[in-house]
Amino acid sequence: MGFKCGIVGLPNVGKSTLFNALTQTAAAQAANYPFCTIEPNVGDVAVPDPRIEKLAAIAKSAEIIPTRITFVDIAGLVRGASKGEGLGNQFLANIREVDAIAHVLRCFEDDDITHVEGRIDPVGDAETVETELMLADLESLERRIIPIEKKAKGGEKEAKEQFALMSKAIALLREGKPARQAELTPEEREPYRQLGLMTQKPVLYVCNVDEGSTAEGNEFSKRVEEKAKNEGARSVVISARIEEEVAQLAAAEREEFLQSIGLEEPGLNRMIRAGYDLLGLITFFTVGPKEARAWTVTKGSRAPQAAGVIHTDFEHGFIRAETIAYDDYIAGNGEAGARDAGKFRLEGKDYVVADGDVMHFRFNA
Repeated sequence: MGFKCGIVGLPNVGKSTLFNALTQTAAAQAANYPFCTIEPNVGDVAVPDPRIEKLAAIAKSAEIIPTRITFVDIAGLVRGASKGEGLGNQFLANIREVDAIAHVLRCFEDDDITHVEGRIDPVGDAETVETELMLADLESLERRIIPIEKKAKGGEKEAKEQFALMSKAIALLREGKPARQAELTPEEREPYRQLGLMTQKPVLYVCNVDEGSTAEGNEFSKRVEEKAKNEGARSVVISARIEEEVAQLAAAEREEFLQSIGLEEPGLNRMIRAGYDLLGLITFFTVGPKEARAWTVTKGSRAPQAAGVIHTDFEHGFIRAETIAYDDYIAGNGEAGARDAGKFRLEGKDYVVADGDVMHFRFNA
């Protein structure tokens, strides 16, 4: 399953530096994990998860294959992008193709690096980008709703439902609110998502701070954090310069360097996990002597859907899922111990997969 998180931001906020650090991290991971650079601006990165290492150690797995998330470095946006200013058209086209947005905000002062707006105001920067996306969404909807309205007035049921959803989004956008703030019933969520609105996508604010603020953040990042809380969004604090430096260090030197600046792990790890979580994803595992492998499914997925991630035949012929919770697998020191402790379960088609489940699927060929 290909999940894409687009990295966006105004020029000179550290977006490309951050992406370079991500791709260098991915290249470093390649020694142990499968990795591919699909295009110069696309990086496919392993999601850091210490659980898989522990599972592999118990099962004596010959190979470890983590789950992945794709980050896309999207062309810089400037005010007026919704009208095609700068690389506006390219920016908008690229952002429509991603599942979530990692919005890099400049939270540092540096006289040697100019700001496109002539000031350091990360909240204002976020609003600039959001406004351009809202304007583009509104223009698109107002154009598309005209033929839908005609069909709805003609009594077409599907058109009526679509017209209602489009009207709901338009009302929000005209109030200066992003489409993701719409109140939807469970049945409306998927057709609303299919409207393809950029401001409906979940947002992660990435606060790019100076090197001295990477552990605790600063006043700029605190303002962004407050904005994220008010919106129900998320934020992480990162120093793109430090991340780029860390990505180039040998593994033996990395931990010592991070400790010297008060960090337990690279900020990119937090960003990768936050992007994964932002997309509403969870991980289940398959474990054996050949490999320990992490698989990605959306929260709420049932056992047959999880089986289908491995192979479509597994979903079509699904019978049962042999399931052990991660903690039970660790406590039992493997499958045999979990069985002896009564923690081995056979789950059917209605079982909702839990994050960390260790699973083996029975199916008809």
